[in-house]
Amino acid sequence: MTSERANGLVHMTRTVCSVAAGVAQNVERAMVGPARVRTASGNAWEAVCADRDRARQRDEMRRLVAALAAARR
Repeated sequence: MTSERANGLVHMTRTVCSVAAGVAQNVERAMVGPARVRTASGNAWEAVCADRDRARQRDEMRRLVAALAAARR
């Protein structure tokens, strides 16, 4: 395969991927609505909230274990 042909194939593949991503984004907007489309900042906020929730759950478990250990003494 010549380098010109390989470059053309790469360019065509990138174009197809770009068009497919645009179609997927439009379908997502149509299905869930513009207000519910996932964004990087939305994903980051969800991760922060999930981390906080896991920390609360760990603290609650530590308190329960400490209470059980104190009750056994």
